[in-house]
Amino acid sequence: MSLFSVTAVAAQDGLPDTVPKAAQMPVLVELFTSQGCISCPPADEVFSRLADEPGVIALALHVDYWDYLGWEDAFADPAHTTRQKRYALSSGAKMIYTPQVILNGVERLQGAREAEIRTRIAELSRRPAAVGLKLRREAESLTIDVAAAAPLSRPAVLHLVRYHPGREVEIERGENAGQTITYRNVVTSWTRLAEWRGEAPISLRLPLEGEDRLVVIVQEQGPGQVLAAEQLD
Repeated sequence: MSLFSVTAVAAQDGLPDTVPKAAQMPVLVELFTSQGCISCPPADEVFSRLADEPGVIALALHVDYWDYLGWEDAFADPAHTTRQKRYALSSGAKMIYTPQVILNGVERLQGAREAEIRTRIAELSRRPAAVGLKLRREAESLTIDVAAAAPLSRPAVLHLVRYHPGREVEIERGENAGQTITYRNVVTSWTRLAEWRGEAPISLRLPLEGEDRLVVIVQEQGPGQVLAAEQLD
C-alpha cells in the first residue's frame, strides 16, 4: 500500500508538452548490510566512498536476519530482506547473504570488492537510461514525469525511496561490538507508486513530507533491470 496520495495524469490530460528524454542514467547501487554482520563493516566503508561518487545513486538497505546474533540493527526492515529475497528468486539464486551489492537491479557482487564494483559501475554508466525520468519539486509536492520511446518489453514499477544521508552508531553487542560506524544513505522508506507499461507518458503528483532525501526508480517487475533512476536532495 502506498504511503502517499498519488495523482496520475494521462498523456492527453495535462502531461507537460516536453516529456523527459532518456539520457545517461546514474548507476543505482543497493547495498544489503547489517550492523550485526561481522563481514559488513568493510563493505560499509566501500559503500560510503561510492555514495560520494558522481553518477552513482547509493542506497543502503539494512536487513533483519542477523539480529539474533546479539545486536538488533535499528535500521533493519523486513521489507529490505524481502526485496533481497525477491532479487535472489529472480536470478535463480538459492541463498541471500550480506554484504551484497546489486547494481541497476541486475549485477550482483560481494559488497567489499571495491575494485570489481567500480569496474562494473564504469561499464554500466556508459549505458543510456531506457526511459526518460524527470523530477520537479513544487512547494510541498513532487511531480514525476516518465516517458519511453517505445512500449516496454516488460511492465515496470515506479518506486519512491526516502533515505537519511548519514547516521553514526555505537555497536555495543554482537559480532561488531565496540565499533562505531557511520552508515551512509540509510533507506528509511520504500514505496511502490505505480505500475507502468510504457505505452504512454505519465505524470505522478504526490505530497512531500519530512526531511529525508528521495530517489525515484523505474524498474522492471521482478525486480529486474533498473530503467531509470533520479534523486532529489
